[in-house]
Amino acid sequence: MRTDRIFARLDREPEPPKIEIPRMSRHRGVLFGATMVFYLAIVVAVLTSSWLVELDWKVMLFRPYEHWPQWHAFLDYFVVLGQRGPTAVMVMAWLGWRSWRQHTLRPLLTLGAALLLLNMTVGSVKLGLGRLGPHYATQIGSAELFAGGDIFPSGHTANAVVTWGILAYLATTPRARRWLSVISAMVALGVGATTVYLGTHWVSDVLLGWAAGLLILLALPWMEPLIARAEAFVFAVREKVRERRRTRVATAPVPVPARTVPAMLPQRGHDEDGAPEREPVGAASGRGSSRPLPARPYQPARSERPPVVPAGTRRPPHTERSPRTAPARPLGG
Repeated sequence: MRTDRIFARLDREPEPPKIEIPRMSRHRGVLFGATMVFYLAIVVAVLTSSWLVELDWKVMLFRPYEHWPQWHAFLDYFVVLGQRGPTAVMVMAWLGWRSWRQHTLRPLLTLGAALLLLNMTVGSVKLGLGRLGPHYATQIGSAELFAGGDIFPSGHTANAVVTWGILAYLATTPRARRWLSVISAMVALGVGATTVYLGTHWVSDVLLGWAAGLLILLALPWMEPLIARAEAFVFAVREKVRERRRTRVATAPVPVPARTVPAMLPQRGHDEDGAPEREPVGAASGRGSSRPLPARPYQPARSERPPVVPAGTRRPPHTERSPRTAPARPLGG
């Protein structure tokens, strides 16, 4: 498989595309204010145990999962689209490819900023109000607040709004933004209704979760300057690392290959060829004496010719014969 064509096609854009970054327009500001009012109204209605709490108990006692059990198996898997772990991995993979394709970190940084806002806002309200879920309710008609729970607002619903809505927010064309907005809204509505069907959340939990997720998406344009500075900082650090690496490679000494010189053996003279090595007398005798031995008279080398034996004398049996001379004949024989 030819991969060079694929990478060449993916790398056609050497510069980040000219994407129009959303700003906090007047329309968006009005929508943000209306959503904030709705958010506060839901919180006040639950705190005062109003008609909304009565609706929560009526739906909970109705037990939708018992009236439509045929949907239970499918909705058990569908509600996973609101869990933070699986959805964050799927969306991060897509946005990571877009970041590499468009040579910009804005998609990943925007997702990170949205999830950070989601954890801070929704998590703080969950822990502050401490509402118990339907399965752990203790008193009928009670709001079940400040009881050590963490169910209000619905984290599944808010996460579905933010995670899938970020795709519509980062769309590059109006048509893609419109279609992705419709799809993400359907997924978020379905996840929230599924939690009510399964009995894991109150109706008011889902309503507040939708409002919390929408507030985060509407507030993202205020985070764009911070996202741009973070992207510039990351790219500046990358350029410094690359420049340091280039300088290190340029200033590194070039290794010179070592020249192989043949080994030179010491030349020996003619007098040293046959001369055996002499050991010091002290080393041989073990006494360590340094006095020289007395000179011995010169003795010529013995001839290899056997001695002449007089006639009538028999050779001793132990005398060896020289291989170079013939045996001596007795005289007068």
